[in-house]
Amino acid sequence: MESSDIASDPVSTEKTGDETAAQRGFIAALEPGIVTADDGSVVWDNDSYGFLAADCPPTVHPSLWRQSRLAAKQGLFEVCEGIYQVRGLDLSNMTLIEGESGVIVIDPLVSAETAAAALALYRRHRGERPVTGVIYTHSHVDHFGGVKGVITPEAVAAGQCPVLAPAGFIAHAVSENIYAGTAMARRAGYMYGAALPRGPRGGVGSGLGQTTSLGTVTVIRPTVTISETGHIETVDGVEIEFQLTPGTEAPAEMNFYFPQHRALCMAENATHTLHNLLTLRGALVRDPHVWSSYLTESINLYAHRCDVLFASHHWPTWGTAELTEFLRQQRDLYGYLHDQTLRRMNQGWTGSEIAETFELPPALAQAWHTRGYYGSVSHNVKAIYQRYMGWFDGNPAHLWEYPPVESARRHIEFMGGAAEVVRRARETLAAGDLRWAAQVLNYVIFAEPADSAVYAEAVALQADTFEQLGFGAENATWRNFYLTGAYELRNGSIGTPAGTGGTDILSELTIEQLFDAMALRIDGPRAWDAPVVIDWHISDEGTVRRTELRNGLLVHFDCGDGIFDPPDASFTMPRTVLLGVLLGGANLLEAISNGTVTVTGDAMKLGELVGYLDAPDPDFAIVTP
Repeated sequence: MESSDIASDPVSTEKTGDETAAQRGFIAALEPGIVTADDGSVVWDNDSYGFLAADCPPTVHPSLWRQSRLAAKQGLFEVCEGIYQVRGLDLSNMTLIEGESGVIVIDPLVSAETAAAALALYRRHRGERPVTGVIYTHSHVDHFGGVKGVITPEAVAAGQCPVLAPAGFIAHAVSENIYAGTAMARRAGYMYGAALPRGPRGGVGSGLGQTTSLGTVTVIRPTVTISETGHIETVDGVEIEFQLTPGTEAPAEMNFYFPQHRALCMAENATHTLHNLLTLRGALVRDPHVWSSYLTESINLYAHRCDVLFASHHWPTWGTAELTEFLRQQRDLYGYLHDQTLRRMNQGWTGSEIAETFELPPALAQAWHTRGYYGSVSHNVKAIYQRYMGWFDGNPAHLWEYPPVESARRHIEFMGGAAEVVRRARETLAAGDLRWAAQVLNYVIFAEPADSAVYAEAVALQADTFEQLGFGAENATWRNFYLTGAYELRNGSIGTPAGTGGTDILSELTIEQLFDAMALRIDGPRAWDAPVVIDWHISDEGTVRRTELRNGLLVHFDCGDGIFDPPDASFTMPRTVLLGVLLGGANLLEAISNGTVTVTGDAMKLGELVGYLDAPDPDFAIVTP
């Protein structure tokens, strides 16, 4: 058990410089701190975290209580002359840079509703400046989803407002939300504690911010792509020098420097927490070695030229010496995690063994901003092991283990039966060994029929166990996972509170991504013996793409000028109609009858193809079989 993940001793909550920094430059708060949609539904409620003003209760790790209280500070803040931030109106910050004729918006939050509220708060105190530029720091939804709350596609198309983003932005922004979107969104409900009641026994935040808003997710395609470090753009009279950092916190990400303000934006590459190398919701494993190297580059390129550093989460750091040390410690944090995990890996240690005994150097362990509020030492070390070695630890006994239900049944039989396991688990829980109690109770839940008395007893006891583990977790996402697990065991599934495949995201799919997404839904075994060949003529793009269903696999490729056997059917339609037909539920027969779609060959082949598609399940079980 390590103090960065689970409470083993109290952490001092005395005031530090962070208290002052998080309040510095405060201008005004949104009153009340609630944002609603057009239909009146609440998409953001920062006031629900008002309980954090009280002293820390025994049901929350003192260090997490401190972090959550700092992250919940809400309102408009001055970073320096000409640079402002709206914090506490979503998981992320919106930063506003005043130009010659308007204001440049950096990272317009998750939802259009919260972004519009943030911009309105800024304008209420700084004047009705038009938005003259938008910058996406990276490809995660909390940094672009609210863009239509601050600018319109028409204004962008008319050249009134450039949209800047790092190379690869749109491809990664779309693919992350579509390919594994259902699974990630379901688990994100656990990670951010979306269904938890706010309070000392429930949700207190996520360490990076409080939680995610539940409004309308939008996107506008970038008009300016940043492809190399050193690229300089002038937007509305403001000079910006960019540092491209792919493969760090996101596959497409960038930092940037404002020489006129001596200010550095670190995107999400250096914040006031240890970040995730593999988020608990799921993602590709990030590269801490690359991350650390880019932070070294940031230090060498910009630190000596800066008076203030700000990021897309948390509060700024002021002073050249202070921000330089902040960056060095962040750099050392990711680099040390990487190198020491690899050192032990090459001595034969497994990921869980390394994670169990891993210790940070004292200077890093004692810094507030390196603590595991969002990521953790434990699951980051395991992520590094996974990145290099995969799921298998090399022990043949682990090569072909039974899946959860069959494994649980055999464990229970070996341990003397379900009733005996629950009895002993109760003793284990009373003795304070929460980790073992959770593990053995999980066997009972996965082995016993759901209508049995011993199952019900195990579920109730497991919920209590998860709750105690959550109360002791310094890491906010661990807390949310434990408490959401307890909530579902007691109340049933929360489903998926927030989806990922909004209309704007779907509309940005390339043709290749569209068919990739479709291929992921083919029920392979049902389609083993069902060859279907269709040509798709995309009329507004002048391209022809062929899909072939064979051996349960949907392959697709550009026909170009090649010579191919005739298809079973050919469909001609604009790209937007294709998106609607395949992903949006548009009526194909109606589109054919009104001439929007033309078809040659056997039109029924499309129905056959669609019939092999599986529907993703946004309500799949996590803590039960």
